[in-house]
Amino acid sequence: MGSYVPEPEPRKLWIETPLIPSVTMSRAAGCNIYLKLENLQPSGSFKSRGIGNMMLRAMLSNPGGEAHFYCSSGGNAGLACATAAITLAKPCTIVVPMSTSEHMMAKLRLLGAEVKQVGAHWAEADAHLRQNLVAHDPAGVYVPPFDHPHVWEGASSIVTELVPQMEVFGVEPDGIVCNVGGGGLLNGIMDGVDQAKAWKTKPQVLAVETVGADSLDASVKAGKLVTLPKITSIATSLGAPTVSRRTFEWSQEKHLNNTVVTDAEAVMGCVRLVDDARILVEVACGATIAPVYNGGLRKWLGEGLTDEEWSRKNVVLIVCGGSNISFEILKSYQEKYNVS
Repeated sequence: MGSYVPEPEPRKLWIETPLIPSVTMSRAAGCNIYLKLENLQPSGSFKSRGIGNMMLRAMLSNPGGEAHFYCSSGGNAGLACATAAITLAKPCTIVVPMSTSEHMMAKLRLLGAEVKQVGAHWAEADAHLRQNLVAHDPAGVYVPPFDHPHVWEGASSIVTELVPQMEVFGVEPDGIVCNVGGGGLLNGIMDGVDQAKAWKTKPQVLAVETVGADSLDASVKAGKLVTLPKITSIATSLGAPTVSRRTFEWSQEKHLNNTVVTDAEAVMGCVRLVDDARILVEVACGATIAPVYNGGLRKWLGEGLTDEEWSRKNVVLIVCGGSNISFEILKSYQEKYNVS
């Protein structure tokens, strides 16, 4: 009998990203700011982790089988799916809502994805995808953009990486800031924090939304899951009318706070990140940056501390990235919201 040769696993669909300190942003915030550069993922955003993990698991559970990946997305999850599909040499179809820009759809098509535009927001695009496409394709693999344990598991690897990366600087994080749309990233961060046994205390997590895409904030205030009647924020990547149930459950934990910024503040966050870190991100990510400059960071993570105590705190910002941006788009937002 010949010796058994196992099939090689597919290449990893995401990378370990750098963690860098920002002196300029630390001065603005009054504490020590570190940037976790998820904008460097293969697809341009953190979505490569969760979507990549889910797609990889699907392939490993059916080795050699046919697969056609289907993802509903405002854009970035679709880009992550299309990017991973190239590596896996499998076809993919992305269904985006009508609010998705032509800029984003062109990027999806450039990656070889079949793109369909259906519905006023993500939930309607998702319903069309599941009912009219996946249900009629025997090889169809549904890839939800945020609401699945495998997606959260992939996102939790951010925190897994943070543990040794923070050790290099000789500190532990006192706070982690991320945005929240449907909740996939936030769920992963919270899972990762719970699993980070090397840290003496759990860092406080601050979840940021924009006005008009603030389904988590609405749910927290109501004490139950709330569905927004419509998405009005320009940060369409955060445009999930309802967060996942697991996200709402996490919101009850003492080490999670949430806040809401305006679209203008999110645009300001993008502009300041270009100026201070030479990084261009979309407005959904700008929302994460805004609390550094509008005082929100200290309000939620440093309330009651003296200036000296606050100056010793270490806060990680998840620079989630996003591809729905260009210098021209950012300039138009600056003009619209009078952001200098």
